[in-house]
Amino acid sequence: MVTIKDIARELGVAASTVSKGLNGGSDISESLRAQILEKAVEMGYESKRTRKADNQTFVIFIENMQYENSGEFGYDIILGFRQAAFKGGSDVEIVNITPEFQQEHPLQIYMVERHITAACMLGLALEDPWMSQMDSLTVPVVLLDNFIPVNKNVGSVGTDSGEAMEMAVSHLIELGHEKIAFLDGSAHSYVSDQRMKGYLTSMKKHHLPIDPNMAIYAYFVEDAARHHVPGILDLGATAIICGNDLLALGAIRSIRKLGFRVPEDVSVIGYDDIPMAARMDPPLTTIHQDLIGTGRACFYTLHAMLDQVSLNRSLLRPQLIVRKSTGPAVPRLVTRRVESHDSVLYVNPMLYTQVAG
Repeated sequence: MVTIKDIARELGVAASTVSKGLNGGSDISESLRAQILEKAVEMGYESKRTRKADNQTFVIFIENMQYENSGEFGYDIILGFRQAAFKGGSDVEIVNITPEFQQEHPLQIYMVERHITAACMLGLALEDPWMSQMDSLTVPVVLLDNFIPVNKNVGSVGTDSGEAMEMAVSHLIELGHEKIAFLDGSAHSYVSDQRMKGYLTSMKKHHLPIDPNMAIYAYFVEDAARHHVPGILDLGATAIICGNDLLALGAIRSIRKLGFRVPEDVSVIGYDDIPMAARMDPPLTTIHQDLIGTGRACFYTLHAMLDQVSLNRSLLRPQLIVRKSTGPAVPRLVTRRVESHDSVLYVNPMLYTQVAG
């Protein structure tokens, strides 16, 4: 079990200073207090207060997302949530779920039976069983990158996809690119649709040609890129924006396998700014998401809802991190017309018509 002395040793301060930081002492600075709290959460420290049985219990339900090790997408989100919860003396429990688990455990019943104060849900897909049960939920819940419009007890936290895609497209335009493709994440995903909408909107805003066969839904995994990059390049794309950094890594490898260079022939932009993005070859230009801030925002949203302040959508601001995977456009000819059944025109025709039609 982690002790106050362990935290003090890590920070290079006295144990009494750590104790003041953890217990609201008034004679230390707020910046040092924040350092102490963050280090305590990172090390897994639990005070007597957070172990009390009558404490509020917050649960993070997590599906289809890696989170156990530093550098994995969910790790910093959970760390940020724990940091915010720790300051309020609240317990946080992690529960891994699957669609089958959701089918066996109706959401409202599960929450009440477990005496759950409020919950954060990471990684759920639109078609998951629990998503259809959100309309009548009475326990406060916050969704990451999902949205339920009709229930005041369900809030949403994410990064502004429209602003992010505008940053990416504008950066490529400054480099002379016009044929810009978008390799998105999974179909039937709220965040994928929001990023696709942001891409289409930005392309239209800048009067760039929109080829629906260069606006593709894939999956948020590296291997998905190889199925779509050849067709995108055949259509003459000089740049590819990807729905996450793993897709961007797959795109770079596929581009090279086809005999092209990044960024000399084709530029690539990722999304998320996971730690490995800076170490890729070449280092990846990407959209940075403040994941620790996202986790904190999830907790703050739940805390506000418990205080009878109903929040709708909370969007964090993205940041474009420019590295070496983007460069000046080199015009390329169309070598073959490709019709993709994973394009926005097939997967989400309503969105395509609404924005680009």
